[in-house]
Amino acid sequence: MVGPPSDEILILASRSAARQAMLHDAGVAFTVEVADVDEDALKTPGVDPARLAVDLARLKALAVSRHHEDAWVLGADQTLAFDGVLVSKARSLDEAHERLAAMRGRSHALYSGAALAYRGQIVWSGVDVAHMQMRDFSDIFLDAYLREEGEGLLSCVGSYRLEGMGAQLFDSVDGDHFTVLGLPLWPVLAELRRAGVILT
Repeated sequence: MVGPPSDEILILASRSAARQAMLHDAGVAFTVEVADVDEDALKTPGVDPARLAVDLARLKALAVSRHHEDAWVLGADQTLAFDGVLVSKARSLDEAHERLAAMRGRSHALYSGAALAYRGQIVWSGVDVAHMQMRDFSDIFLDAYLREEGEGLLSCVGSYRLEGMGAQLFDSVDGDHFTVLGLPLWPVLAELRRAGVILT
């Protein structure tokens, strides 16, 4: 017996199915409200990808928290750095093809930021990084991958989903699996326990 459930309310300010699945699988009760924010305003030239991931998470958490005074709000975002440059989501499958071909046989970094807000104030934020080593896959595989995954890849910053066929794109990953999926889950769970949102 773990005791009675917490009566605190948690809102996830993200439409990401992967983030929702992670929290659900971890036994965390939450609702979803997508934050309406201008992400491009923070994507200025030379911006640090790690800092950007946290800033976007904070922005999303605050945007939703201002409308829900008695709820805890979790914001999250992910950025990708390749060749020292911030990479945004592909706008088409052709662009996704070009990007994956360029990253083939090379490494890049994924940063997953998260922030927790309460009553319109950020009470915690953090970021984690995973270093991704892509294998030297063939053009035939790349074409098959894009056909199989389709336009759903356009919602992924790296044009891949590690929880799907995208796992075959890689030789190795140095970092936490949850971070790759888009949420630094262990620190988030620790903060939710500290806040009394989930049981200690």
